[in-house]
Amino acid sequence: MLDAVLRHIEAQRSEVVSLQENLVALLALGPDNGGDGEDAKCSFVRDYIRGLGLHEHIEMPSPDPRVNSGSRPNLAVRIQGRSPRTLWVISHLDVVPAGDLSLWTTDPWRLHVEDDILIGRGVEDNNQAVVSSLLAAKALRELNVTPNLSYGMLFVADEETGSKHGLDFVLREHGERFGKDDLFLIPDFGEPDGSLLELAEKSMFWLKITVTGKQCHASVPHEGVNSLVAAAAFILKIRSLGECFDRVDPLFDPPRSTFEPTKKEANVENVNTVPGRDVFYVDCRVLAEYPLTQVFDAIRDMGREIERAYGVSVEYHVVQEEQAAPATSPDSDVARALSRAVFAETGKAPTPRGIGGGTVAAYLRRRGYEAAVWATLLHNAHQPGERARISNHLNDAKVIARMLLDDGQA
Repeated sequence: MLDAVLRHIEAQRSEVVSLQENLVALLALGPDNGGDGEDAKCSFVRDYIRGLGLHEHIEMPSPDPRVNSGSRPNLAVRIQGRSPRTLWVISHLDVVPAGDLSLWTTDPWRLHVEDDILIGRGVEDNNQAVVSSLLAAKALRELNVTPNLSYGMLFVADEETGSKHGLDFVLREHGERFGKDDLFLIPDFGEPDGSLLELAEKSMFWLKITVTGKQCHASVPHEGVNSLVAAAAFILKIRSLGECFDRVDPLFDPPRSTFEPTKKEANVENVNTVPGRDVFYVDCRVLAEYPLTQVFDAIRDMGREIERAYGVSVEYHVVQEEQAAPATSPDSDVARALSRAVFAETGKAPTPRGIGGGTVAAYLRRRGYEAAVWATLLHNAHQPGERARISNHLNDAKVIARMLLDDGQA
């Protein structure tokens, strides 16, 4: 049975191209990115699912008056397996804008094919996941195979701009549709060889810091208060935060919390003026065991020292604050099932890892679900000339099929 499903998927190269041609051409840009949402793209996916004979799908629209349809689409469909326990594969419908068109050698909204390579906006992020999940369903339906686990596909909106109308909305308003023992796979991050299994994330804290002194002529600096000097001293202090928050977790690379000053706004335009206002930003990626409130308190303590030492005032504005969700255990059912499937398909077991950035898996983990992020990706999402391999689509679909037909699953 499994061999037949795998052979069926391997024969779907032309189907990958056909699906991607349609998906790329349907501009699924959210209103925050200047678009009208994902409705047309979702309609295409809905029609494709119906063509497989899956008519009992669930629509969970999130109201959004900024788009012409009045809502952002979220679509779920489930194939009953021998067990009611469900493996959900979650992919997002929205994409990012094409960016500078001069950096593209092809039309970003028209699929270009070069042997095994597909080029176009969204082919990897996240059309590959959409296509792979559909290919697994297509094989099950056309071969009339009942998987061991039930198979759920969830297509969500708004991943690129915060998931307020996507997975966050679905879990908040329709969470009863998912069982506590269900497994969740998000094919939206990975390595080109499929060797990374993301199970944990660091907390993310972005802070804008404004240092105010007194502007004056540079020939009489004693008449002013140099905000740049104070800001520079503050920046160096912030880099020492790693000495306070020094725990190590080998799941991550780097294994420690990081505190990096990044963006610096312009102050004065001319050389012979002492600046009276400097603004800089800090990107903190913090191990989950540290509350972000504790990090913020430490930064403000440093700021008070700067105020006293340099005679400036300091203000803070939180740009982004996301406390990390609990990690998914490497011994969880989803991690073990996925590792078995990847090893069976590639001969290599993926390495459990944590990442510094956030994924939608956090919404699931906070609610106690087992969630793993994995895919075989080229790592060029959001770039001009975005590309994906046809073979990666097929391999990811076969990994999904192996998980569904794994005799080791309850």
